[in-house]
Amino acid sequence: MADKSLIGRHVATTSAEVEKGRLRFFAKAIGETDPVYTDEAAAKAAGYKSLLVPPTFLKCIEGEGRDTRAFLDLIGFEIARILHAEQSFVYHNLAFAGDVLTFETRISEIYEKKGGALQFAVTETRVTNQDGVHIADVRSSLVQR
Repeated sequence: MADKSLIGRHVATTSAEVEKGRLRFFAKAIGETDPVYTDEAAAKAAGYKSLLVPPTFLKCIEGEGRDTRAFLDLIGFEIARILHAEQSFVYHNLAFAGDVLTFETRISEIYEKKGGALQFAVTETRVTNQDGVHIADVRSSLVQR
């Protein structure tokens, strides 16, 4: 079982630039057909400064630059025994192609279920853009069996 004294601990602060090509690829991969995600002219015609970031794209770039192995070692999880259990997003502002997003992650919960057969570690990440604008909060859970 992960040490509950880790709750509240800062895990990482990373930044990533939102690139147009990655947004287009992601939109295609998830079957998104609204052109504000793939066509810059359509995005601007809709009143946006550039391509709009699809809601779950933040999860794709959240871990860039983060040492996943160090995080797993910290919480005592083995990579062969884990699954991504859950994620949720609370949006405060929109993000666009060209933004540089900063992800500040902390451990928010550590708990177990089924008499310790399942161990959970939950992180919460605050996402801001290059201007310090609060874009979103991302909550993610890992489970180890």
